[in-house]
Amino acid sequence: MPEKPRVNIGMIGAGFIAETHARSCAAVTGYDVRIVAVASRSKERATTYARAWGIPDVCDDYREILARPDVDVVDLCVPNYLHRSMTEEAAAAGKHIICAKPLTAFTGEGLTPGADFRKISRAGMLEAAVANADAMVAAAERAHVHLMYAENWVYAPPIVKANRLIAASGGIVLEMRGGECHSGSHSPYSREWRYTGGGALLQLGVHPVGAMLHLKRQEGLRRHGQPIRPRAVVAEEGDLTQTVGFQEQQSRWIGEGWVDVESWGALIITFEDGSRGIVWASEAVLGGMESNLQIFLSNAQIQCNMAHTGLVHAFAPSQDVFAQEYLMEKLETKAGWSNPAPDEDWAQGHPHVLQDFVESVATGREPLSDGRLGRDVVETVYAGYVSAAEGHRVELRR
Repeated sequence: MPEKPRVNIGMIGAGFIAETHARSCAAVTGYDVRIVAVASRSKERATTYARAWGIPDVCDDYREILARPDVDVVDLCVPNYLHRSMTEEAAAAGKHIICAKPLTAFTGEGLTPGADFRKISRAGMLEAAVANADAMVAAAERAHVHLMYAENWVYAPPIVKANRLIAASGGIVLEMRGGECHSGSHSPYSREWRYTGGGALLQLGVHPVGAMLHLKRQEGLRRHGQPIRPRAVVAEEGDLTQTVGFQEQQSRWIGEGWVDVESWGALIITFEDGSRGIVWASEAVLGGMESNLQIFLSNAQIQCNMAHTGLVHAFAPSQDVFAQEYLMEKLETKAGWSNPAPDEDWAQGHPHVLQDFVESVATGREPLSDGRLGRDVVETVYAGYVSAAEGHRVELRR
C-alpha cells in the first residue's frame, strides 16, 4: 500500500483545547498526522502533555517550533492576546496556522497597566480587534499559508447536515436562532477582560455567530457566487450574577466573580440580504452545556443540537453512582437524569476540524473555516459590544 501523506504539527499550548486537538489529530484518516513537538510556558505541563500523546520533543519557547523545518503547521492553543503576534510570526516562518476561537480580541494593547476596561471605548475596541484580525489574514496571504479558524460548530455533524438540507431545499434562510450556555467557565482568567477580550459573547457566542455566518456564506456562494455577510448588529449584555437577590442565595451553583466581563449577552444580526440571526450566550444556565441552532427557511425548519444528543439517557439517585465516568461537559451534578455523551468531540465537530485542516495543508486547497470567517465573527461580536454600550444599532464596515 502507498504511504499516507505526512503532516507534522507543532502544538503551542498544552491546555484544554490542546487536549481536544490531540484527540482529534488521532482521529484523522487518510493522512499520517503527527504532533512532533509541543511548546508551553510551563515545561512541566508540556512534558505531561507530551508523555500522554507520545510527542517526542518539548519546548518552553514556541520559537523553537517555528524554527523547525519538519513542522508543516502550528496549532495555536494559547490565550487570545497571543493570537495575532504568534500568527504573524508563524506566517513569516512559512508555517500554516490553526487558530483556536476567537480568532483574536482586544485585551488592552496600548493601555497603561491596571487600566479599567469598563471605561474603555467599545468603539475603540472594535477598531483594534478588527485591525488585529485583518493583520492576521494579511500575514497569511503574504506568506501564502493557510490561516485556519478552528470553529468547531462549522464542522459539527448537525450543522454539516443542515447545510446540505438547506442546499437540497432550495429555500431561503430567513432567520436563525442559536446559543451556547452553561453554568460558568472553570478558568479564573475568563472573568477578566485583559485576559480574554470579552465575556460570554466572545467566549460562547462566537460559536453560534460563526455557524450563522458560515451558513449564510455558503447560501450566498450557492445562489450568487459570493458570501452573504453580516451588515448590522444590535445587542445587550450584562452580568446576571448582579441581579438583585442573587448574592442572598445560600447555595449558588452558577459561576460568579466576573470582574469586568459579561456573563450574559444577546445579539441580533442583520445580513446583507435582510435575513436575521438571533444569538444568545450565557454563563448562568444550569443542566450542562447547551449548544443549539434553529434555522427557519422559506420552505422548511431545521433544528440542530450539538450538546444533548439524546442517544443515551441515564438516571442515578446519587452522584456517587457514576462518579468515575464522564457524562457531559459542564454538568453540575451526576445525580438525577442526565444525557451522557457517547462521543462529545464527534458531536461538536472537533475531529472534523482537524480532518479538514490536515487535508488543506496536504493538498493546498482552502479550508472550510478560514481567517476571513474568523475576522467577520470578531467584527460582529465587537460591534455587539459597541451596540450594548451605546444603545443603538451598529453598521458593519465593508
